[in-house]
Amino acid sequence: MKIAVLREQADGERRVAATPETVRKLRALGADVAVEAGAGDRAGFADAAYAEAGATVGDDPVAGADAVLGVQGPDPARLAGAAAGAWVVAILDPTGRRDRLDAYAAAGVEALAMEWMPRITRAQSMDVLSSQSNLSGYKAVLDAAAEYGRAFPMMMTAAGTVAAARVFVMGVGVAGLQAIATARRLGAQVSATDVRSATREQIQSLGAKPIFVEGVAGIEGEGAGGYAGETSEEYRRAQAELVSAHIAKQDVVITTALIPGRPAPRLVSDAQLATMRPGSVVIDLAVEQGGNVEGAVAGEVVERHGVRIVGHRNVPSRLASDASALYSRNLLNFLSAFWDKEQGRPVLDAEIGDAIRLTRGGMVVNARLGV
Repeated sequence: MKIAVLREQADGERRVAATPETVRKLRALGADVAVEAGAGDRAGFADAAYAEAGATVGDDPVAGADAVLGVQGPDPARLAGAAAGAWVVAILDPTGRRDRLDAYAAAGVEALAMEWMPRITRAQSMDVLSSQSNLSGYKAVLDAAAEYGRAFPMMMTAAGTVAAARVFVMGVGVAGLQAIATARRLGAQVSATDVRSATREQIQSLGAKPIFVEGVAGIEGEGAGGYAGETSEEYRRAQAELVSAHIAKQDVVITTALIPGRPAPRLVSDAQLATMRPGSVVIDLAVEQGGNVEGAVAGEVVERHGVRIVGHRNVPSRLASDASALYSRNLLNFLSAFWDKEQGRPVLDAEIGDAIRLTRGGMVVNARLGV
């Protein structure tokens, strides 16, 4: 089996889908690996390191490839020359890029969306959303510290005491939990909220203060696939009142809330921003899906009412080396888990195959896409 690794073409994308470490392990499975020249440069992995790991490095890795690995979905034109029925394994944005899926189907490739990996126990090591969100939560706190004009920890000096920064994390998934832990390590006073009742204990276990609506039911348990879902109008009103009272006292707010397949829920209004003191910072990790914060702009840092609203795109790519290492291991775990030694290639089962397969045999085939 020949596996091709492409240099990413999307603006600002610095990650790569394989590292020399995972190339070596793919070779150990019995695969040939071809890496596009310069694919790892922006993540700190030189062509020479890939060659040393056993890869062929050149300008046309796709020719004859049975699988093409990417971070973001490659342009269909770049798949010319791949073997019939070749796999395209990447983060493919199935609902947002249906035009590209149709082109993949027309090209005769089998597109596999890693972000639709089911959140089940045996697939945890293949979960690219978790591995990348973990880094996003960490980086969000560092970005907040860089934008915030004061120190995070409490400092007692001969000249006086510096109060600890107050950090409020909204949305306690993978990114939110890492944000809480990182802010705590930096010495901040941390609080957090979520619509899922099960997250209260997780917040407390990290030493943060849970901020929850009392007397109105939110979402019991973890929600579908570990994500939050829609809540009642009564709950949303009660939460808005609670947040409004709490947010006015915060120095940093980090929002992480997403609902799969829908625009990001609005968590912070312009009126709430106006209650924060000048110099405060808001980090919107959902800005590329519409944003949790009113006034957030994707790819920009803007100021409203004296509050800096940070809307960096593609936050994991801003930690490209570590993000690539984790993402490439997700792909390696995926391929190796299904590797059939007799056939010399991976063979998917129905549970995971049906979940992530988008195109096959010239058609779009995933049920979640209404087919």
